[in-house]
Amino acid sequence: MSTPNQAHILVIDDEPDLRTLYELTLLREGYRVEAAADLAQARVQLQERRFDAVITDMRLPDGLGLELLREMVRQQRPERCVVITAHGSAENAVEALKAGAFDYLTKPVDLKQFRSVVASAIQTPARSGLPVGSERAKPNPDVAAVPAHRVASPGDGSPTLQRLVGESGVMQAVKARIVKVAGSMAPVLIQGESGTGKELVARAVHDCSHRVAGPFVAVNCGAIPENLLEAEFFGARKGAYTGSTQDRQGYFQAAKGGTLFLDEIGDLPLAMQSKLLRAIQERVVRPLGSAQEDTVDVRVVSATHKDLGAAVASGHFRQDLYYRLNVIEIQVPALRDRREDLPVLCQDLLGRICRESGLPVPDLSAQALARLQSHPFKGNVRELENMLHRAVALGESNDLHMALPTVEHVVTVPDNLQDFLDAQERGILTKVLQETGFNRTAAAAKLGISLRQMRYRIARLDIVTPNSDDVVDEP
Repeated sequence: MSTPNQAHILVIDDEPDLRTLYELTLLREGYRVEAAADLAQARVQLQERRFDAVITDMRLPDGLGLELLREMVRQQRPERCVVITAHGSAENAVEALKAGAFDYLTKPVDLKQFRSVVASAIQTPARSGLPVGSERAKPNPDVAAVPAHRVASPGDGSPTLQRLVGESGVMQAVKARIVKVAGSMAPVLIQGESGTGKELVARAVHDCSHRVAGPFVAVNCGAIPENLLEAEFFGARKGAYTGSTQDRQGYFQAAKGGTLFLDEIGDLPLAMQSKLLRAIQERVVRPLGSAQEDTVDVRVVSATHKDLGAAVASGHFRQDLYYRLNVIEIQVPALRDRREDLPVLCQDLLGRICRESGLPVPDLSAQALARLQSHPFKGNVRELENMLHRAVALGESNDLHMALPTVEHVVTVPDNLQDFLDAQERGILTKVLQETGFNRTAAAAKLGISLRQMRYRIARLDIVTPNSDDVVDEP
């Protein structure tokens, strides 16, 4: 097999058998391949020529592959770098991605996955391989010119980026970050309040990447019943569970070659978090009822309105999964933090609303805009869109009149939702127990729960009762 434009790849591994295996695999794909057994040989090769991609083992006789990766970044080398790590070394993989690696593979390397990752690296142009926060300097004159050929180009993402309306400094920074991180395979965590447009940011990351031709699969993690999570994510074989009459494709399989967007990732139960972590690290999933694992090729982008760091501290979110997802972070600003974007946002939203409704676009008066500028917008852009929808639907002239919702009282948002809910539940249980003379059976009946549930809640919430031996459980 050969390709019209043969990509040139450097393979670095100190184990001759593995090095030969990688070489033969790449040669069969039509690539030109050079090999090195250590960092010293690799540096000589890189000094003499440029490559389209570099594949390096993490641990080499004279140092770490990570050292070479960082040198390449400092020299502004255009090659995409793929790092091979030992099985289970998630920390090394995350460190490599943050240092600027295009992707990583874990040993033992699956050759199908190996070919897929290399193909993706070859397709990505030089501009996208820099680590987050770095800027491209002038080319290093001491190394050869960049090969002219590229197998494919990424999407420019212009239509999607244009839908991220706003010229404020914070929105310009968000757009610049999207373009910068799109070319990597590193997981992205998008954080922001509800209604800020996190899914649109995720789609922009996809549309600006070399995966733009692949599917974009969006999943609301909080909307799936817990007993169906595994089947929905990983798929299921016919007969795997009641009602399963045919093979079912999971989200990971559906997103093959594209991007899997996990919205509200903070709502995922702990048991499912561990399974998701394995799927991301090992890049394999096992459908329910299957003895075989499927190799998956997806880029994971997740989003949440929650403080995942606090969730980790409280034990509600796995720390290892958090670090795996949060390799690159994009913070989407609240609407109240970019009020200067309100005029163009209103213009864009009104245009879209009226196009869909077949109505003429009304004029937004200075008075109406001033009223909007003073509104708190707890629901962000989504709330603004709903308000404009309502105003257009109820409008009787070409002038738009804004009837802003009145705020009757201010609700204090707790710093920790779980602690707040526990305090509310503790207060209710204590009150009912006192009313029933701490008769747990009677208190459970009054609350419509079982005695077992009552005992569990008393223990979990550390409620002090006069009797600890259940003597007064029976009426």
